[in-house]
Amino acid sequence: MESILEKYSKVDNSEVKIWFKAAMVTDFPENGGACVKYKDKQIAVFNFKRKNSWYACQNLCPHTLEMILSRGMIGDDEGIPKVASPMYKKTFSLETGENLNGDLEAIATYPIKIENNFVYIGFSE
Repeated sequence: MESILEKYSKVDNSEVKIWFKAAMVTDFPENGGACVKYKDKQIAVFNFKRKNSWYACQNLCPHTLEMILSRGMIGDDEGIPKVASPMYKKTFSLETGENLNGDLEAIATYPIKIENNFVYIGFSE
C-alpha cells in the first residue's frame, strides 16, 4: 500500500493542465465530502458551505493507508479549514495539505473550480 501514496502529489493552480469535470454541485453534501475517481486516484471533494468554499485532496489517509478522508469531519483550526480522518482524527489543512497534528507528511491537495453548477478538479497530468 505504501506505493499508493506515491501516486498523489500536490497540484498548484499554475500547474493545472486538465480540469476534470467531476460532478454537479448538487451531488456533494453541504459541509461534507464525497469521493471522486480520476484515473487511478481517489480524490476527496469537500463542499465547505459554512465557509462558502470548495476543497479537493487525496482520499488516502497517510496514517491508516485507507481511502477514508472523504468521510472525515470538516472544521476550522484557527481560521484554517481542515479535515479530520474518521478513524484516528488526524487533521489536515484543506488549503495546503499540512498535517495539523505535526506527526505525518502533508497530503496532496488539488485546485477546484465551479462552473455552470459543475465541480472541476485540476490535475497536472
